[in-house]
Amino acid sequence: MGKSVQAEIITIGDELLIGQVVDTNSAWMAEQLNAADISVYQITSVHDSAVHILQALSDSLRRSDIVLLTGGLGPTKDDITKRVLCDFFRTRLVESDEVKRHVEQLYKDRPAVLNRLTATQWLVPESAQILENRIGSAPLMVWEEGEKIVASMPGVPKEMQVAMDEQILPFLQQRLHARGINTHICHRTLSVRGIPESALAIELEQWENALPEGLHLAYLPKDGTIRLRLSSYGECTNEEVERQFGQLRELVRKYLI
Repeated sequence: MGKSVQAEIITIGDELLIGQVVDTNSAWMAEQLNAADISVYQITSVHDSAVHILQALSDSLRRSDIVLLTGGLGPTKDDITKRVLCDFFRTRLVESDEVKRHVEQLYKDRPAVLNRLTATQWLVPESAQILENRIGSAPLMVWEEGEKIVASMPGVPKEMQVAMDEQILPFLQQRLHARGINTHICHRTLSVRGIPESALAIELEQWENALPEGLHLAYLPKDGTIRLRLSSYGECTNEEVERQFGQLRELVRKYLI
């Protein structure tokens, strides 16, 4: 039986909060984290405001083991995430020769891009671990504070996805494994039709109230059907999940799709 590890996602940018850009990053990240058996406790979107980012980060670290931030890492004045993280971790920006070489190589065929603003991309927080952003100029930054991990990634979806796949998820899994934490999340889902959600909840009430700790039933109605998702976040064995799921199937057999 594994241990549940809890993560939070913070997306940064005014454009998200005025509806100019739809936040697709959070849904994609949550899906990848869940597949890696890391449960997502909360997703927060914040303005490009130092006070707002600092508060969100502080709150998230009180609740969760891992905090992943996206956005605010560009070279322009409104991209403040790097400076805010320096304030939070009480560190300073220093020049990274490795990031500088990467950025110069990235834009070697586009010399006009290599200007004084682009040059700020190879300034990195001194206390951060820097991971390669293979397809972009913004460095990936990671901090480990005791048992807590904070990682900052670009908000550009393609860059973020490559960063998660190639760097952040492998890093998290390696660190959790080194601590002897074998995370485990299990979901089992079935769909029913022909009964209102409230009536179904009444029929399942006795069984649901008797579920072991760590097992949770979610009701997901849509277009006349109800998906029932039974989830375990590291507290129950697969055998117990399957046993309870079998009981659920029997209880709703006449409504099963």
